[in-house]
Amino acid sequence: MTIGTGLLALLWLGLVPADAQGVPEAERQSVESAIPGTAFAQPLKPRKLLIFDLNVNYGGHGSIPTANLAFTRMGQQTGAFETTVSHDPKVFERESLRRFDAVFFNNTVGNCFAEPELRQNLAEFVYGGGGLMGVHGTTVAFMQWPGATEDWPEFGLMIGARGANHRANDEHLFIKLDDPTHPLNAPFGGQGFDYRSEFFRVHEPYSRNRVRVLFSIDTDQSDLKQGPGYGNLERADHDFALAWVRHYGRGRTFYCTIAHQPAIFWDAKLLRFYLAATQFVLGDLPAPTVPSAQLTPAIRAQEKLGWRLGLEAYTFSKFTFFEAIEKTAQLGLPFMGGLSFQPVSKDLPKNLEPGLSDEELRQIRFKLDAAGVRLLTYYLQDIPGDEAGCRKVFEFGRKIGIETFMSEPKLEALDMIEKFCDEYGINVALHNHDPQASPVYWNPEGILKACEGRSKRLGACADLGYWMRAGIDPVKAVALLKERLITVQMHDLNDLSPQGHDVPWGSGQGKTEQFIREVHRLGLKPTMWGLEYAYNWLESMPEIAKCVEFFNGVSLQIEKETAR
Repeated sequence: MTIGTGLLALLWLGLVPADAQGVPEAERQSVESAIPGTAFAQPLKPRKLLIFDLNVNYGGHGSIPTANLAFTRMGQQTGAFETTVSHDPKVFERESLRRFDAVFFNNTVGNCFAEPELRQNLAEFVYGGGGLMGVHGTTVAFMQWPGATEDWPEFGLMIGARGANHRANDEHLFIKLDDPTHPLNAPFGGQGFDYRSEFFRVHEPYSRNRVRVLFSIDTDQSDLKQGPGYGNLERADHDFALAWVRHYGRGRTFYCTIAHQPAIFWDAKLLRFYLAATQFVLGDLPAPTVPSAQLTPAIRAQEKLGWRLGLEAYTFSKFTFFEAIEKTAQLGLPFMGGLSFQPVSKDLPKNLEPGLSDEELRQIRFKLDAAGVRLLTYYLQDIPGDEAGCRKVFEFGRKIGIETFMSEPKLEALDMIEKFCDEYGINVALHNHDPQASPVYWNPEGILKACEGRSKRLGACADLGYWMRAGIDPVKAVALLKERLITVQMHDLNDLSPQGHDVPWGSGQGKTEQFIREVHRLGLKPTMWGLEYAYNWLESMPEIAKCVEFFNGVSLQIEKETAR
């Protein structure tokens, strides 16, 4: 195939190299001179970014080709990623989409595609761990244009906002860093800045209960009445965020409104910001996403330690899963674990287990999102050892966005489970009950033997309550397990005997603070510090709140000691 016919074929397929899209030579040189020289993080594997730039019933922003070029050259220059540029919706067919680590909707305005299957593919791609980023006009993607009539509400949830209300395209604003030390804000050196561009004022579903705001309009320094206005420019909360990140399920998403003019993509500082954002959505640059409104000093300390405290649904197993979500939010916890034998809700009495329909799973995604809670872990008693049964379980895990299964599978199933752990990027933490119920996994030695020579995605779900009732010292046990500790179900007991029951952390016999400090000393970062409280089932909220308070206090102290 000649170069000419090859390019024609790519154009026909909608897969066009960014440097073939007609960026004027002067702009090309400006972009080249501003491209960052190094990545923020070493890629964990070769990364592929899909850039989708389709506009429907709208001519498209003039910055689109320049952005395509800038992102492509950033990936090439830094070695951080490879790009594919497309405006063909067929690229969102499942087998096509799975080739990519993240999707960049580059200033997409209008209803990009309406096929339910393609939309489901994208939602599952993101929720299951793919990346999503958008700039400027992306907040009105999947809306009927003109008129900005909503056509796919879930896309608004994924990207974090809707709307394109703005003033002149050269509006002069002062911008404050809401999170100065956030990794994505590193290019700004902790300092706000002023800028001229077209800045959108977004609306619902935007909320600081959903997203981690990176920077916003400094309303004290900016003239918010300058020039003509287009659309509803006011917000009751006077909160005008311009850039943010979030998790949607396991997926990492990013949005920034600054992308109207081509010149933005030869602004060296903003290009470094966009490089950091790209590495974040691709999965190579770790960055916190707990929503801004949920941040407390304790949660910030836990973010620095790499820890996440969440509520195990078994704590509220007398209630529905939706009620457990609500109680988790009431406790101020942004994370939780799921449970296979718990009914989803009063309106959906099915258990939270494989076999739920796409619509039922969508209801679960929306409920978690509305509460500002992420599902990190999920318990089911067994994972089948046959390929079809095992895949069904892991597909379910992907669709509900978990990072770790907690289970007690048969030893002969571990070969198949290990294969799917690596294929899906989901851990399996082997859970322990007592010696009778868990003859293989009840002690650390048994788990180490079962995991010997296997993937690091197989390890222990340490249920401290059962350990202590069986006479196992949790501090010595975790020192033995080391990196094979994947997740924790925390307990403190009133008595170290088979009759011991849960009490608030730090008030019993369980060496709770010593255990937490040992995990820190070993440098371990469990999927979740699971708060499991199996006592006083219907009236346990006060005791659970004391557990949260205790863990927060210890976290603050350890982080303070670490920072010295």
